[in-house]
Amino acid sequence: MPKLTTAIRPLLALAAVAAVALPASGCGTSDADPERGRALFVQKCGACHTMAQAGTSGTQGPDLDDAFAAARVAGENDSTVEGVVEAQVEFPRPSNDNPAVSMPADLVSGQDLQDVAAYVALYAGVPGAAPPKVPGGAGAQVFANNGCGGCHTLAAAGSGGVTGPDLDEVLPGQSAAMIDESIVDPGKVIAKGYPNVMPDNFSTLISPKELEELVEYLIASTAKGGGKGG
Repeated sequence: MPKLTTAIRPLLALAAVAAVALPASGCGTSDADPERGRALFVQKCGACHTMAQAGTSGTQGPDLDDAFAAARVAGENDSTVEGVVEAQVEFPRPSNDNPAVSMPADLVSGQDLQDVAAYVALYAGVPGAAPPKVPGGAGAQVFANNGCGGCHTLAAAGSGGVTGPDLDEVLPGQSAAMIDESIVDPGKVIAKGYPNVMPDNFSTLISPKELEELVEYLIASTAKGGGKGG
């Protein structure tokens, strides 16, 4: 996908196509879940795209706040933005060896795509959009910003994701080093009964300080978690 300076025109052109396709694509349907879409966006899209509400700062693809702010100024509404997002994900530009000018096909599909599109439509380019503030301190905010609750259950965070292990069950007894490794190298040890779908780019999405805060939060939140030793 091209940089911002060349991205806005294709976005607006796709908006016209998407507006025609809206009835068939299901955009704006009541079963879309923007909150779940946020978690998916952080995991699947945040490494390449900046979006303030998602707390992501990827630079390989367009800054979606800048790109869709221009689209909104041009009169595009949320439903049309959903259509643009769906069209770009379903029909990305042909992939090549330069990730700055292409996007992989099938990043999300089906209900996942509807949820991501609904989320982007709500917040991309909206002035003042920022990650939701949550109680629990800095680590809790890192957990929320990175969509961890979309895949994991953690009572302290009020999350009930089931794609990944229940953190209240698996973290007690683990050291800080073990938890840290499970975040930055999730493929090293796969939890039995769960697919290997956890993103492997959290080491670039989360700063070292934020990672430390997140690990400390997870240990404290699961009560019986291990100490800070390795």
